[in-house]
Amino acid sequence: LKSKDRGNGNKDGLFSVLIRDYNTHAAATCMNRLAKLSARWIGNHGFSIGIDDVQPGESLNRKKKETIENGYEECDKDICSYNKGNLQLQSGCNAAETLEASITKRLNDIREDTGKICMKELHWRNSPLIMSQCGSKGSAINISQMIACVGQQSVGGRRAPNGFIDRSLPHFHRNSKTPSAKGFVANSFYSGLTATEFFFHTMGGREGLVDTAVKTAETGYMSRRLMKSLEDLSTHYDQTVRNASGGIVQFVYGDDAMDPAKMEGEDGNPLNLNQLFSKIMATCPLGSHATLSPSEILQIVDKRLTETDMHTEGGSSDAFRKSLTDFISKTVAALKKTRKALQLDEDNIGKGDLDILENVASKISGISSKQLKVFLETCISRYHLKKVEPGGTVGAVGAQSIGEPGTQMTLKTFHFAGVASMNVTLGVPRIKEIINAAKNIKTPIITAALVCDNVESARIVKGCIEKTLLGEVCKCVKIVLKSSQPHIVVVLDMEQIEALHMRISSYTVQQSILEHPKIKLKHENIKVPTAYKLRIYPPQADRNCVQFELHSLRAILPKVIVKGIPTVQRAIINKENKDARCKLLVEGTNLLAVMGAPGVDGSKTTSNHVIEVCHTLGIEAARKCIIDEINYTMKSHSMKIDIRHMMLLADVMTYKGEILGITRFGITKMKDSVLMLASFEKTADHLFNASVNGREDQIEGVSECIIMGIPMQLGTGILKVRQRVDHLPELKYEPDPILSFCK
Repeated sequence: LKSKDRGNGNKDGLFSVLIRDYNTHAAATCMNRLAKLSARWIGNHGFSIGIDDVQPGESLNRKKKETIENGYEECDKDICSYNKGNLQLQSGCNAAETLEASITKRLNDIREDTGKICMKELHWRNSPLIMSQCGSKGSAINISQMIACVGQQSVGGRRAPNGFIDRSLPHFHRNSKTPSAKGFVANSFYSGLTATEFFFHTMGGREGLVDTAVKTAETGYMSRRLMKSLEDLSTHYDQTVRNASGGIVQFVYGDDAMDPAKMEGEDGNPLNLNQLFSKIMATCPLGSHATLSPSEILQIVDKRLTETDMHTEGGSSDAFRKSLTDFISKTVAALKKTRKALQLDEDNIGKGDLDILENVASKISGISSKQLKVFLETCISRYHLKKVEPGGTVGAVGAQSIGEPGTQMTLKTFHFAGVASMNVTLGVPRIKEIINAAKNIKTPIITAALVCDNVESARIVKGCIEKTLLGEVCKCVKIVLKSSQPHIVVVLDMEQIEALHMRISSYTVQQSILEHPKIKLKHENIKVPTAYKLRIYPPQADRNCVQFELHSLRAILPKVIVKGIPTVQRAIINKENKDARCKLLVEGTNLLAVMGAPGVDGSKTTSNHVIEVCHTLGIEAARKCIIDEINYTMKSHSMKIDIRHMMLLADVMTYKGEILGITRFGITKMKDSVLMLASFEKTADHLFNASVNGREDQIEGVSECIIMGIPMQLGTGILKVRQRVDHLPELKYEPDPILSFCK
């Protein structure tokens, strides 16, 4: 039994299924028996680990050597191409970035390949292998590093930087880009590291230690802020989620009122329909009951789904009805496929010659009316049992569910958004940016969908969006000194302009120069003799100032934006796989201008900048952006959080009609309680202002109730006494006659 089979927080694990399908007693009994069995087994057989368990065999050493040599050869070819200047560039990268991306990929492949060879060679009774598989300690990477190859050491997400002049260590040649000179450790921990490999390994280890130390404080403060902002949110009897003062944050918790703790499967669905259907088919046998035809199955299901308890008013969500309908449709499709294979159709039912085939079809994928009824009623009853209870502390649970995974994230993490050179901030910094509602984020990226799905049209759109400076598309900017009229000549590089599919001419450049804020020229100061040449005359008539004006203009002209959106740094054409459509990854802001660019499908264009999405598309779009960005960040770190928690956080940040960050400024706008704000930050300031202004505190939230020592309005405390009954008369006890006699 591996850790994922037993449980380990997995909702599809053995113990979770036992609790769900039976009860907690059955799960506890199973745990107890497994523990006794394991202890007895270990007592009889023992378990030990030694240096011989990580000793590689001759075949492993030979295969490892071949893999590393092949990888090094490929890296040397790339380095040779780079030095000759004929390396094929990747989209959006220069030669150095392309080389780094290529070598890094090859070196990662070496480590993965040697790791796979290592895992194949190991005996199934190998102690480290058993430890990693059963979940005691370690992983497949740890085993491959001990036995086969430690792999590439990274500092700041890149290969080892140059610590000396043009090299990482003085043991290597200058400008050396070979794997060994940039931190690749070819040895394993068993074979031992060389001096330079050990040095690079300590560089990587130090970064990990520093990250861990810094991360603890960062994530701790983030968790505290989340808890303070969400602590008083709870579900009520009308299914709404409200704060302590009664303000509605969500009309229905998570859009379906389901309790995240009771969901089945990792995707957050209320029911695992496949598992439930299999169980009912096994526990409720077909027997002598007649099987239903495909049309009869759909008819029964449609009739049941139109009943009152399946409507939205009856407590069933659209998503649940859709999932149930889709599952039944798949089951009916499988039945139709079976009948078609046996050459049966609806008209042939009941004919004597086809009784045997009908029997075969029913045995393979037949469903009786009783089985279908039991399945539907079980699904519906289980669905209603999984609803969140009134008084549930959904806010506090949501804050913990988002804050706790943050402690497991690496602090400084960058991810390549499809291409090597485009970094996207991830990890704790990205979560902080989102919940702080930062106005300026580190890596704003707009993903622009295109109307035409081909690279040629993508290049044309890219040319329209990407900021292009005059210095990038001109051959020369030179000063011409003449006694009559000194001026500046600008010659455009028309070959490059045509190759980049840009609609730039002397007239568009003239207009761009006139619109530049730092250049004070009039239309008559710029002459256009040809389509690729401009003459620019300084406005000053004084000959003493002409030289200064000419040199000032020459310095500014190459920085004039002649095409594209000024706030866009660059745009990269990206295609995730062969079947996917072309997209533009735009590095920069101004979502509205990108959406309105010719050739861009504005309805499918998204941005990772929450504040900009709010200004462009409104508060509802910003809420969706917050949910998607937190979800994407968590998924990129292989962490699964129920989407209902992220929806609640997004609603808290947006339910006032503007985006409020989970900071001291945002929480001040969210909350009215003086004691709550004083317990968070700036205690003296809040108390002083409240006393000066004579503010009152209703003592409704969690923090205030704890301070005052009264029950909070969560859980069982949600109930309020509407009418007090008269006090019962006090009972007067007469002295016991036996005790009085004893006196």
